[in-house]
This record gives sequence, C-alpha cells and structure tokens, in this order.
Amino acid sequence: MRKNSKKSKKKRIVPMRMNLLFLSVFLLFSLLEMRLGFVQIVHGENYKNEVERTEDVVVKTSVPRGKIYDRYGNVIVDNVPLNAITYTRTSTTSIDEMIEVATNLSKYITMDTKGVTVRDKKDYWITKHPKKAEALVAKNEVQKLQADEELSSDDVNDKVYKMKLDRITDKELDSLTKKDLQIISIYRQFAGGYALNPQIVKNENVTTEEFSKVSEHLSELPGVNTTTDWKRAYVFDDTLRTILGNVSSSKEGLPKNLIDAYLAEGYNRNDRVGKSYVELQYEDVLQGQKEQIQDITKNGSVIDSKLVQSGHSGKDVVLTIDMDLQREVEKIIEDELSKQVAHRDVSPNLDRAFVVMMNPNTGEVLSMAGKQYVKNSKTGKYELQDAALGTFTSSYEVGSAVKGATVLTGYMTGNLTPGETLIDEPLHIKGTPVKSSWFNKYGQMPIDDRFALRISSNSYMWKVALRVAGAEYVPNEPIVNNPQAFSVFRNHFAQFGLGVQTGLDLPGESSGLKGTATDPGFLLDYAIGQFDTYTTMQLAQYVSTIANGGYRIEPHVMKEIREPSEDKKRLGSIVYEDEPKVLNRIDATSAQINHVQLGFHDVYHLPRGTAYTEFKSAPYDASGKSGTAETYVNGQLNYNTTIIGYAPSDNPEVSYAVVIPYSHIQASGVSDPYLDKKIGKRVMDKYFELKKERAKSSEHTNDVNKKIENADDAEKQTKQERKESN
Repeated sequence: MRKNSKKSKKKRIVPMRMNLLFLSVFLLFSLLEMRLGFVQIVHGENYKNEVERTEDVVVKTSVPRGKIYDRYGNVIVDNVPLNAITYTRTSTTSIDEMIEVATNLSKYITMDTKGVTVRDKKDYWITKHPKKAEALVAKNEVQKLQADEELSSDDVNDKVYKMKLDRITDKELDSLTKKDLQIISIYRQFAGGYALNPQIVKNENVTTEEFSKVSEHLSELPGVNTTTDWKRAYVFDDTLRTILGNVSSSKEGLPKNLIDAYLAEGYNRNDRVGKSYVELQYEDVLQGQKEQIQDITKNGSVIDSKLVQSGHSGKDVVLTIDMDLQREVEKIIEDELSKQVAHRDVSPNLDRAFVVMMNPNTGEVLSMAGKQYVKNSKTGKYELQDAALGTFTSSYEVGSAVKGATVLTGYMTGNLTPGETLIDEPLHIKGTPVKSSWFNKYGQMPIDDRFALRISSNSYMWKVALRVAGAEYVPNEPIVNNPQAFSVFRNHFAQFGLGVQTGLDLPGESSGLKGTATDPGFLLDYAIGQFDTYTTMQLAQYVSTIANGGYRIEPHVMKEIREPSEDKKRLGSIVYEDEPKVLNRIDATSAQINHVQLGFHDVYHLPRGTAYTEFKSAPYDASGKSGTAETYVNGQLNYNTTIIGYAPSDNPEVSYAVVIPYSHIQASGVSDPYLDKKIGKRVMDKYFELKKERAKSSEHTNDVNKKIENADDAEKQTKQERKESN
C-alpha cells in the first residue's frame, strides 16, 4: 500500500512541475512577445531607418591646371600627362586591410623609400608584430594608467601606444627588410588621403610594365586603380622660372604656410596648388573646377554614385611677357656679366644685374630679367642663376637716375621754374667735406635744369633740395635743419612710384628702404638718389610716368584670361582682359613734364650727355637718364650703376630700367660706358630688332594669304566661266 501511495504521489508531482514549466515558458514567451511588440511599435521605424541608413559623401576629382602663355600665344607652362597609380579607401577600411593591399601592390611597383621615417617604421613594426608590441608595456603599467581618473580611455590608449613606440629598439627596426620598406612607402600614400578620395600612390617614373601589371591585377588590389595624371612642364627651362612660381606635388599637397587659407576655400589637404608668384597669384583661375561625384555609401561601401558637378580644367593665363624678348634680355645680361669675371680687380663684388622693360602707356611688363652668380654647394663653383624676382623684391641706391623726379619736385613745390639757371659749384658747408659735381671740382658754372639733367649735376640738385627745405646755399654756413623736407620729397617721389609699391600683380613686392636719419646733409644725398633705395620695377614705373606725360600706370604681368582650348594652334575665347590702370597723375603741368622730357632727350643725344656715347647713333630716338650711387660692401666703397629710358621719344612704346649693384669699385666719370649702359643699349636694340622682324614676318604672312585669296578667287572665276560656257 505504501509503495502504491508513493508512486501515486510521485505521479501527481511530475504533472505539477510540467505545468509550472509550461507556465513559465508561456510567461517568458508572452513577455518576449510584448517586448517585441513594444520595440516594433515604438522603435520599429527608428531601427528600420538605422538598418537602411546610408551616407552621402561628395568626392572631388582633380583636373589639370590651366596653361600659361606669353603675349604672342607661345606656351610657357604646360601640363605633361603621367601614368599614375591611385588608391581609394572607404570609411571602414582598416589599417590591416590597407597593409594587406600595400603588400600585394609592392609585388608590381617599386617605390622610393627615402621619405620613410623612423615613426613610419615603428608604426609598421607594431602592426606586423602585435604580440611583441603588446609585451613592451607591462599589465601593471596599463592598470596604473587606467586607475587615473583624469585620463579617458582614449588618453590611456594614446599613452600606451606612445610607450610602445618609445620602447621599440633599433635592432627591431633593423629587422625590417627592403620589401618591408617598400610596403611602408606604399602604405604612407594610402593613409595620406581622405576616405573615398583617390590618393596618388605613384605618378612619377611609372614604367609601362608597372602600369600594365597593376592594371592586370586590380581584382586582387581593392581600392587601387590606374589612371592618367599630370605634372607642370616649363617649356623654356629656367627662363623667367622664379617669376612663374611653383605648384605643390601630389605628395606635398597644401603647403603648410598656406594650408589654412586653402582649406577655408574648400580645398583638400592633398590638392596640388600654386605655391608662389604667378602660380599662386592666379591659383583661382588656373586651378579649374573639380568634378564632384556624390557617393551613396552603406556600412562604408559605395552602393550608388551620381554626378553633382561637371569638372573642367583650369582657365589659361596669358602673360604680358614677350618670351622672345625675355630670352634675349637674359642672354645679354649673362653675356655682359660673364665678361666681368676677368675684371675682378675692378668689380670684385659684381654678381648680379636686373632689367625691366614695359609699355609705358599700359603698364604691360614685356620683360623682367635678372641674373646672379650663386655658389653651387655641390661643385663649389659659381653659376649664373635666374634672379628675376630681384626686379621687384630687391632694392638699391640708384643714384642720379632719380634726378628727373628731383627737378619735377622743385617745379611742383614752387621752388624751381622750367629753364631756371643755378650755379653749379662745390658746396662748402660748415663742418662737412666739400661736396661737388663729378665734372666741376673747383669753379662756378651757370647751368639750367636741362643741362643739369644732361650732364648729371649734383650741385644743381642740392640747391633745389635746399630750396625745398626752405633755405638757400650760403658758403661756409651750416645747412638749415628741416626734417619735414624729407616728407615733402618722399610724398612727391611717391607720385612717380618711388618709395612705394608699384601695384605689380605678384606677391612679395618691396617698396624699398627709407633712410631713418633726418640730418640736413642726408637730404642732399636723397636728392641725388643716395639715401633711400628703390627696385628696378619702381624705376621702370617712374620713367614710364615721365614718358607718358605724367600718368603713373600700374605694372602687370597678366594680360588675359582665356578658356582652355582643345586646338593647340589657337587660344580659347577671352574671359577677362586686364585694362590699363592709372594710379595717379603727378601734380605737374604738361609744360613742366615736357621740360624734363627734353632734358632726358639731351642725355641721350647731345655731347656731354651721360648716355650720349651709347645712344647717339641708335636707329631709334630714345631718351632717359643714367645714375651712379656710392654704396658699401663689407666696408669697401662700391658703385651701383643704373640707367632708365624710353623710346621713341615723341611717342613712347617701350620704357626700361637697368640696375647693376656693386658694378665697380674705382671712382670715375659717370659718362664712361659702364655695364648698365651697355646692357641698356643692347636690350633696346633687341626690342626694335624683334619688332622689325615681326613686321616683316607679318607682311610675308599677309602677302601669302593675299596670294592664296587671289588664287582662290581666280579659280572660282574660272569655274564660273566654264559653267557659263557650258
């Protein structure tokens, strides 16, 4: 009985437990169903959106830069196509994945490993040896950092990683093979770009074999592609090279000193941009419009793309420069400078020369040339290098070339009248050595302003300066001290462009240096160009102002902006044309300006004129002024020589300025054929020679075209006659 009762009791307990189990399961399923219902009803739409969520990423594709031409349509800067290998990573691409692709790519291309840094090697070593790298930092060190409440988890990770970097030994780095360095070099390029933006891996010296092999194995190189890139080509080599400027490389990207400005304009960090001078000045024109593609991504992968903005290459810039003239001017400078090497006893410090030629009526710069001997650090020998930048970035005391401005300042301030006679004589000023003109050391010579310009009288200019200061010359008495006279002179000189920026459309222009002393004796030096300093470009603007009748024209090197053209023989349509810009007119009458023009004409055409010997037989009618200034180099007295001019005198079409710093050390008459006058005469000769040659060529072209037209007309007439006879 007991056994049966126990069995019966046991049977009753089992169903009860099963029921409880089923009930529990039922309740759990009910709770789960309620939870699922809640999630579906309340958060279902959010989760659905999260699953279906995509991201829109706009990718900008680089386009070739615009070309640069000279005024006659000759290409100066072009784009040369290059085979290129690129890499595009997604937002979810891991470091390990990139290294894997870099490893595979290294089988097909060879990279330059000079740019691989110690940090690059350490980063790679950690990735390749994760266990060894982990062992470099003890667990208790990590725990100590984690216990610091002021450090976030990211801070802890950063510190741990830095500890690993610091503890990697040279022996461990030396274990990296040449193959490893190749992989590192490739990986550096991978990691340098933005997600979904193609990054140049290699675009220089990509061999045909490399290009084809990579193209064949793209399926095993996710993100890698082969394409065509470009680089800047300078058609005339070093001619005008410093003025044209530079473009950053694909590796360099945005220059560090300009990165903030470029990023603010929407550039990417790896964009190639103009870094200096013409390339920088007209970056917004030359850069072009990038193609913009909107990539729709999901979980880091691109699922669709659409064109947002079509791209086009940059617009072309046409310069005012005449490259034929520019090259000839540079040859002349090189020739004349090289001749002086044999006369180091006379010109021990002569190492540079500058020339600017421009249209005095429009401000178009036709040539800006400079050459300088620079020591080659490798060979130890001196070589002539392009120094065209010095035409507007370097300033010098220019001597008597400024005397036209001194005379006109006398007119404009009411202290001198055209044709007025003053006595050229040695000035005996109390407390100072005797000051005299180079041609008159002892006597008295009555001369007028034209003759003073012609023979370059210092005494005449000093007396004008004294009048501007409110005094007259009194022998053996001190000069009246009037510091305001410096301001009067500088304000009037500025009307010609002397001592102020000319407005040239290139960055970095110097306005020259102003002497700080205000002793009255320095005012006399100022009046003959031996106190403040001026650039060659300022001299060119100054003489152009006198040549064109008193209008200071802004010099410029950009002539036109044109649409890019597919026809290599023809420029595209004009987008913008730079018009002459008058900055000011000097406060002088036409009669006063004409009087100085006559004085400048005498300098070139009458005996005793300081440039008469060189220009008396020129086949063109030129006018101008020469100058010599004392200067010191390492405590040694040197002379700067300068000459300015324009032609034809009655209707100027070209003006020029030549500056030869430290041309010689031996004092002698400024009428001697110094280097500045030789160069000045030769560059002016060359200008008119080229003009004549172009006129002949144009006539020949017109004759040929006319003959072709006549032949066409005759053929048409014959055909018509035959048709009528039939």
